[in-house]
Amino acid sequence: MKITEVKAYPLSFRVSGAGQVRLGIGRTVKRDTVVVMVRSESGLTGWGEAHHGRAPGSVAHLVNTTLAHLVTGMEATDNIGVWNRVYKMQLSSHGMGAAAAIGLSGIDMALWDLRAKAVGWPLYRLLGGSSRAIPAYAGGISLGFQAPAELAAEARGLVERGYRALKLRVGDTWRADVERVRAVRDALGDSIDILVDANTNYTIADVRHVMPAFDELRVGWLEEPFPPHDARSYGAAARLGRTPLAAGENHYTRFEFQRVIEDGAISILQPDLSKTGGLTEGLRIAAMGSAWKLPVNPHTSATGLNMAATLHFLASIDNGGYYEADASTENLFRDNLTSQACKVDADGFVRPPEAPGLGVEIDEDFIRSHPVIEGPGYV
Repeated sequence: MKITEVKAYPLSFRVSGAGQVRLGIGRTVKRDTVVVMVRSESGLTGWGEAHHGRAPGSVAHLVNTTLAHLVTGMEATDNIGVWNRVYKMQLSSHGMGAAAAIGLSGIDMALWDLRAKAVGWPLYRLLGGSSRAIPAYAGGISLGFQAPAELAAEARGLVERGYRALKLRVGDTWRADVERVRAVRDALGDSIDILVDANTNYTIADVRHVMPAFDELRVGWLEEPFPPHDARSYGAAARLGRTPLAAGENHYTRFEFQRVIEDGAISILQPDLSKTGGLTEGLRIAAMGSAWKLPVNPHTSATGLNMAATLHFLASIDNGGYYEADASTENLFRDNLTSQACKVDADGFVRPPEAPGLGVEIDEDFIRSHPVIEGPGYV
């Protein structure tokens, strides 16, 4: 079953006022993604998501002009061979490293979708997993910088929908961050898990200020206080309190995660299957983490494709933690591009889809009607 076609589609939509959440990386003005289609000689089609990398047109162009040519004609079931070819020809030397990893992620995810469809199984079964309840937290582009009372009201609404854990955005000023976290803890009590994400917008001085309060307020983790390459700051921050440090959505491939694991400062691993090298690489990272007794709490991205893939992944590893459920008020990639990937139940759990492959259907009319919008997604 040879690969006969690989095609990437960069997609965008503008968000309304309600969807323009303010985070440490700016205010959202549009949402982007790249959807990757792989077709086999039998006519079977698989779909995957490549992260937009804040340059969706460029990511799609790389897939369509280079990566597609490298893998067309290879066996569609040879995920390892495809991965190794892109690694050799693009990732290991002179090959736009992060962009190549992102593009490869979309291809790899589509190949897993195609492979599971070929045998008629949901992907988790092909990966050796089982349909089990996975705890979800309310994440995505939500719970951003706003007045503490408004934030607490938004958080309370999510708890009423079933969530027993949620992630707040920090990385504003350290005083405002502490005030918001305290307001949510006071509003929700001790039974709800509160996680925080600084979106790389902290300094060591900020962490020194917030960590005593985060420890007191029983924050489950502090995510990405610094850029992924700033290993020295992660090491220093890990000594400032008890709240665990989490990162990984901006780390690419198992080779970068090897450094993360061996340094020991980051104790919660968060690979994104649409960025780090796809499901093939995500499984390798999870196995590395398992050997060190580290939990994996994946970052999810824009569309129902990565959301479904992440659920199958979590159902197939032994050190899986939370599923990041998209609690955005406005996400057409979740609601219209694909069929529903999952639903959070009244107890805050989700299960992987049961249909063959990733278990979600693609609306190709949506793809045609939402071409890429140039320009930054955050301002």
